[in-house]
Amino acid sequence: MSESILYVVSTPIGNLDDMTPRAIKVLNAVDVIAAEDTRHSRKLMSHFGIDTPMVPCHEHNEGYQSEQLLKRLAAGDSVALVSDAGTPLISDPGFVLVRKVREAGYKVVPVPGCCALIAALSVSGLATDRFYFEGFLPAKSSGRKKKLEALVSCTHTWAVYESTHRILDSLADFKEVLGAERYIVLAREMTKTFETVIAGTVEEVEQILLDDSNQCRGEFVVLVQGAPEEEKDEEVDQEARKWLELLITELPPKKAAAIVSEMTGYRKKQLYDVVLELKG
Repeated sequence: MSESILYVVSTPIGNLDDMTPRAIKVLNAVDVIAAEDTRHSRKLMSHFGIDTPMVPCHEHNEGYQSEQLLKRLAAGDSVALVSDAGTPLISDPGFVLVRKVREAGYKVVPVPGCCALIAALSVSGLATDRFYFEGFLPAKSSGRKKKLEALVSCTHTWAVYESTHRILDSLADFKEVLGAERYIVLAREMTKTFETVIAGTVEEVEQILLDDSNQCRGEFVVLVQGAPEEEKDEEVDQEARKWLELLITELPPKKAAAIVSEMTGYRKKQLYDVVLELKG
């Protein structure tokens, strides 16, 4: 490929059969592959017979490496960005590089494929019309609880990644902050040999892991059912407002609100608030 393009290439998260033909074609054709960990990615490239040169591009050198890759693009080279597994930039490095390449006026092309988050969502049975991804929670319990407190009222499905070393501690914090009865789905080792999807209340899922230490191993996507949306009162219509205006000239506010509530079905508290509004 002689055209100056940065390809953002997704790679398997476990099952090598998930490598797409297009990904293999692009990785073979580009001039250089920017890999989060070249040692890790070299095994994948070797498996598919890809011998394209690689350079490291990770969180510690991304600023410097972005400048070097921009020089290569300026010289007419094409570049592919890969992470250790899955879709680059999803809780992985790459944001700095992609932003700089776009700002420099070069084309950035996605080569889609695996993503643990999306794979887990697709089998979770939770609502997916809207969802929020938090990435990794803080390592320490105090920071984790603070973040969970900010998410506790989120009304749509949300998800985090968690590691084998912290999953039980995290579930304990989930139980404390979200409550033992919040419904969650734990997706473990997606696409790998021991892939497991466990669903239930926080307390139920925690107990399953406590009873079977094997379920604590691997990489996790934790998906959380959103909090119930607060029911919003229907706006009080003009007819009800007119009745309130008439009655409050002769009756106390609470009595007026109670009578109009009986007539219209609106809540007394809602109508009382309208009375106070009318009274200024």
